[in-house]
Amino acid sequence: MCGIIGYIGNENAVCKLTEGLSVLEYRGYDSVGIAVESDGEIKTVKCRGRIDDLKKKEELSALSSHCGIGHTRWATHGAPSDTNAHPHRSGRVTLVHNGIIENYKELKKELEAAGKSFVSETDSEIAAGLLDVCYLESKDPVTAILQCARKLTGSYALGILFEDRPGEVYAVRCGSPLLLASSEDGCYLASDMTAFLPFTKKYYCLAEGEIACLSAEGATVHRDGMSAFSPAWSITDLNAEAAQKGGYPHFMLKEIFEQPRAIVNAVSVRARNGLPDFSHDGIDLDFWRSIQRIQIVACGSAMHAGLVGAGLLEHYAKIPTTVHVASEYRYNPPLSSEGTLVLLISQSGETADTLAALRYAKSAGLPTLAIVNAVETTIAREADRRIYTYAGPEIAVATTKGYCTQAAVLYMIAAQIALARGKMTEGHLREMIHSLLTAAPAAMERFLSEKREQFVRLAGKLSKAEHMFYIGRGLDYSLSMEASLKLKEISYIHAESYAAGELKHGTISLVEEGTPVIAIMTERDLYDKTESNVREVASRGAYVILICREDAPSAKVSDDVILLPGTSDAETLFCALAAVQMLAYETARARGCDIDRPRNLAKSVTVE
Repeated sequence: MCGIIGYIGNENAVCKLTEGLSVLEYRGYDSVGIAVESDGEIKTVKCRGRIDDLKKKEELSALSSHCGIGHTRWATHGAPSDTNAHPHRSGRVTLVHNGIIENYKELKKELEAAGKSFVSETDSEIAAGLLDVCYLESKDPVTAILQCARKLTGSYALGILFEDRPGEVYAVRCGSPLLLASSEDGCYLASDMTAFLPFTKKYYCLAEGEIACLSAEGATVHRDGMSAFSPAWSITDLNAEAAQKGGYPHFMLKEIFEQPRAIVNAVSVRARNGLPDFSHDGIDLDFWRSIQRIQIVACGSAMHAGLVGAGLLEHYAKIPTTVHVASEYRYNPPLSSEGTLVLLISQSGETADTLAALRYAKSAGLPTLAIVNAVETTIAREADRRIYTYAGPEIAVATTKGYCTQAAVLYMIAAQIALARGKMTEGHLREMIHSLLTAAPAAMERFLSEKREQFVRLAGKLSKAEHMFYIGRGLDYSLSMEASLKLKEISYIHAESYAAGELKHGTISLVEEGTPVIAIMTERDLYDKTESNVREVASRGAYVILICREDAPSAKVSDDVILLPGTSDAETLFCALAAVQMLAYETARARGCDIDRPRNLAKSVTVE
C-alpha cells in the first residue's frame, strides 16, 4: 500500500516522478504528491485525489528539477486530504513514507515538548520531525537516519531529501519494500519494480536497515557499522509492456486473459518427464517425504487459494492440512508437532500479516515454505524455502492471475507429495500434469473467448442487485468464497458465500423473490446434494445461475447456466475460476465502477 518513487539524474525529474507515480497508482490512490530540488530549495506539490489531479496543478508545470521524490497514498493515519498527502516536511527534511510508525504518538509528544509543531494527522510527518531533530544534532544524513531508525517502531520505507544536501536522495527501509535502480540517465528509488521498468531493468533490493544515497555519480549503500559499498545490480526479466494494458480497457480484464499462459509459467518449471519435480526451486523429494501435516497461512484471496490447496493436498497427497487467517495466526497459533510445515502464500511477498506469521513460525522452530509472485521480497527472503508463481506483474487491485497461479502451484505441490509418499500412481500423476500444463490452459483460453457475450448478458441482470449469494460444496465452496470476494471488491454489491448445505441453517431466510444465487457445481460426487440445495433456493424465488460441468443434472431448475468445458478436474476448476472472475468484472463494468482501483483498497497490504 502506498507507492514511492525517487529520481536523480540528467533528465526532467518531474516527468520521471509523475510517470512512475502513474504506474504505482494501483498501490494507493487517495492522494498524491512530489517534492523536488529547485532553485536551491525543496518545492512540494501535492493534493487529494489521483495523479491526473496533480498534473492539473499550475505549480507542477512551473517546476524544473533533476532530483526529487514522489508518493501516492492509501490512507491509514488521517483522512485523504491535501494536508495529509505526502511528501511531508519538517525543518530541512522532506520525506515520503510507506508503512506505519507504531510509536508515533509517544514521539509526537516528545517532539512537541521540544518545540516541534505538526500540521497533518499522519505518522509520516512525525518521522520527518524526528529525522530533522537527529539531523540537527549529527549534521550527517546517514548518521541522522541511523539515529532516527533506532527510535522508530513499526514498518517503514522512507525516501528523503535534505534541503542543504542538493543533488542527493536518501532512502532507508525496515519492513516495507524499497528498491534502487540504475540507468544511463540516472538513479531511481521505488517501492515497486514496475515504477522504473519504463526506464531500466537494473535493480537492487535494499535489505532491512540498509540506507541508500543516490547522486549524479551513482548509488551507495550503507549498513550500520560497515563501510559504504556500491550495490550489485541485478537484471529483471520483466518488461514495461507487462505493466501496461495492451489494448484492454482494464488491467483486470487483461490479467484474466493472461491466466492460461500464467498457469503454464507456474507449472512448466516444476514438471520433468511428465512428473512433478521441484528441483528448480531447490526442493528435493526428501523434504516432501518429511512432511506429516501442513498449516497454510495467508490473507484474502491467497487464503482462498489455500483453501483450494488444502482440499487438493488432503485428497491427492493424504496430508492433513489446515488453513489459517494470517492476521490471527500468531495470536491464536494452532498446535504443531514434528513434521509440521508452515506454508505461507502472498502475491506481493510483503503482506504484513503473513510476514508476521512467518516470523512467528520461525521463532517457534517450524520449517517454512513461501509461495510468492514478486521476487526478492521480504517473505521470499525470510522463508526457509520459496516457490515463485511467475504470474508476472499484476496491476489491478483485485487479484486474478495471482490467485490462479497460487492454485496451480498448490496443485503441483499436492502432486509432488503424492509422488513422494506413493499415494498416486505415476500414470495418474502424468495425466494430472498434462492436464495442468496443456489441457487446462487451452480449455480456459477457449472458454474466455467463447463465453464473453454470456457474461455481459448475465452481468446486466446481476448489476441491479443489492445482495447475492454464492453456494457450493467441497472445492466449489472454497471457490465460491473467492467468487463473492471478487464481486464485493470491484462492484460493491454485498455478496456472501456459503457451504450449500448450510443454507437451511439460517441463511435461506434471506432468499426472496429475485435474489441472485450463483451455484457452483463441479464435484461429481456431490451433484445430488448440491442439486437439492439449488432446488431449495429456486423454490423460494431465487434467480439462480448455475456454473457446472456439462453432465451436471440441475440445469432444468436454474434460470441460467454457464457450462464448463473440459473433462479433467483441473480443466473444470480453472474454467470455473474464469467464470466467477468474468461475472464480477462485467457486473462492475455494468455498474460503472472503477474496476482496477476499487474504493478503499490497495494492492499490497504492508500494514497490519
